[in-house]
This record gives sequence, structure tokens and C-alpha cells, in this order.
Amino acid sequence: MAVKLPSARTEFAVALNQICSERGIDPKTVLETIEAAVLAAYRKDFGKDEAEEIKVKIDPKTGQVAILKRKKDITPAGFGRIAAQTAKQVILQRIREAEKTAVLSDFKKKIGAIVNGMILRRDGQNFVVDLGRAEGLMPPPEQVQNEVYTLNKRLKFFLLEIRDTYKGERIIVSRSHKGLVSGLFASEVPEVASGAVKIQEVAREAGFRSKIAVFSDRAGVDPVGSCVGRQGVRVQAIISELGGKEKVDIIPYSSDAVKFIASALSPAQNLKVTIDDKKKTAQVIAPDDQLSLTIGKDGQNVRLAARLTGYKIDILGESELAKKGKGKKTKAKKAKLEFSPRITKALKEAKITPNKLTKLSDEQILSIKGLGKKSLEEIREKLGKAKSKK
Repeated sequence: MAVKLPSARTEFAVALNQICSERGIDPKTVLETIEAAVLAAYRKDFGKDEAEEIKVKIDPKTGQVAILKRKKDITPAGFGRIAAQTAKQVILQRIREAEKTAVLSDFKKKIGAIVNGMILRRDGQNFVVDLGRAEGLMPPPEQVQNEVYTLNKRLKFFLLEIRDTYKGERIIVSRSHKGLVSGLFASEVPEVASGAVKIQEVAREAGFRSKIAVFSDRAGVDPVGSCVGRQGVRVQAIISELGGKEKVDIIPYSSDAVKFIASALSPAQNLKVTIDDKKKTAQVIAPDDQLSLTIGKDGQNVRLAARLTGYKIDILGESELAKKGKGKKTKAKKAKLEFSPRITKALKEAKITPNKLTKLSDEQILSIKGLGKKSLEEIREKLGKAKSKK
């Protein structure tokens, strides 16, 4: 005998649709949940054989419940009230799980986006963030070292991933990810949002400094000027959103690696760049008065430029380069010390290099087999000339 759940009236379909629309759940999922709960209730009070092939059927329009065994209705009298009471908690639990799954599914589609949130509480070293329909988790690596997170503080976050934890799937948000910077530019700069200005790469040391490379393939569009904004209003808004302490350098991207590397090392100027494309290395010669700017505090400027461009960058000052050049010239001059074949042969057999002759006395040179007074005169003459050229 088919029965109705006490809570199910002729408005059952309306109530079902209301629950589904409010919680963002598929109606089919809710019906399957109720059927599973009713079956569990029946087995608890009436089922003797767990192997029995029993099915539950619910009319989605009226809420009428029927227990079927081999397509025969075996619903016990008065089962409706028992089923409703037993199934209530299970139904609520399943609906909460279905709701959570729906919310997580929705957030999975938003991974890589910027979301608004509010610091809800601290959980060990983590911070729990209220994202509206769900809670996010911000672990230590995703926090900014010099930012202070107080309860109820509203911030923008980068939606990093859905991560499996011992507490189940959690939404992970970040304040330190470089995606936060590019996302803020997309929300603050209309040209970036429309695609007129494209972000090529971002390098970031969260809380201290970021470099962002931008370009445009549209005539008349200034990518750097668009991102800076009139009197710097756009980039200042982004800096404020990042906490107010982080500097942001906007770099014009170039497919010419030499130009790109020179730009990436700004604010330093007048740099000479040579690259090795195969090894992805670059040597940069900086004027002495630009050397500290090129390197940056604790090497930060060159480090970020290397990340931005993908090249390993070696910085040299002009005076340092000059010293290295002098050293090379000295070595080259020493290498040019040459003698006649007879003397060269005698020195080779004695295992004495030409440059070592400067340390030998006349007697020691004459003691070398194959060398005589004429050889000594030639050696002293050439050693004297080599010395005068230094």
C-alpha cells in the first residue's frame, strides 16, 4: 500500500523545486537522497533479509512513497510516519553534502579568479576566509609575510585550488600568488579586461615588489600607460589592494630578448646586454652609478628580472669589467713570449716554460742542455722587450 510522507502535500513538487533552487541542487539528487533514506528506514524496522531486492519509488509530483519488491507494492501500514522520522536526519545530511558538492563544483569553475572574502577566524597557522557560500582556507605559504590579518578584515584573494585535506575537500585561497597581481590588473584596467592589453608574465616577491610585463598588438594602445593610468591612479589602486607596501614595476614586453632584459632591470638605465639564447644566459654591463639599482636591495631587482624574462642574468659594473679586461691583456702578452726553434726545443726537453725563464739566473739558463751564450743573449733580449711592453 503506497503512502505519503507526512510532510509531503500536494505542494510537494513546489517545495522540491524551491529547495533545489535555493540550494543549487539537482532535483534528481534530492529525490535519490529521499529514496535512499526511506529504504534505510524500511530495512531498519521491517527488513529481515538484507539481500532482498527492494526498491523505493517516490512520485515527484505528490511525494507518494511506495516500497516495491519485484515490482509489487509491499508498503507496510503506517510506514509513512516511521519513514519520515527515521529519514529526516539522513535527508538533511545528504542535502548538506549535495549542497557542498554543488558549491565546490561552482568554485572549481572559478579557479584562477579573484574573489572577495573576509577573515573569519584563525585555525592554527591557517586563516579561514568567508567567501559567502563557502569557507576558504589560506595556509602559511599563501599568506604575505608583512600583512596583518585581523578578524572581519575584507580583502581580495586569488582562488588557487580545491585541495584534498584530512577534513575533506577545501577551497584554497592566496594573497601571495602572482595571479593576484594579474587578476587585479584585469579588474582595474579595462584594456586588460577587454584583451587590448595582454599580460605576458608576472614575477612577484609578495609584500615587497612585483614586475609585470605587458604588450599590445593593437595600434594606438600604450600598454604601460594603460596600466599606470592617468597620474598613476590605476596602479596606485592595485598597490593599495596589495596592502600599500608592495612596489609594482610595469615593463613593456619585447620579443627582442636584449630589449626585454634591459627593460626588466628598470629603474636602472644605460645597460649593455649580451645574451646566449641556447644557454638562456645574459651578461649585463651597468654604469657604476647604476650598478646598485640594477642589482636592487639584496639582489631583488635582478632576481625578479630573471624570473620575468626566463634568463639567468649576470651583472657587471663598468669598472669591474675594465679590471677583468686588463687581466686578460696581461695574460695575452705573456703568451706571446716566443724563441727560436732551437731554444724552444731545449726548453721543452728541460720541461721549462718560456715564462719561467724570468725566474732563472744566467748560470741556471746556461746549465740547460742545448743552450749557450748566444741563446742566453737572445733569451735576455726578448725577456727585456716583453718587460718593457707591460
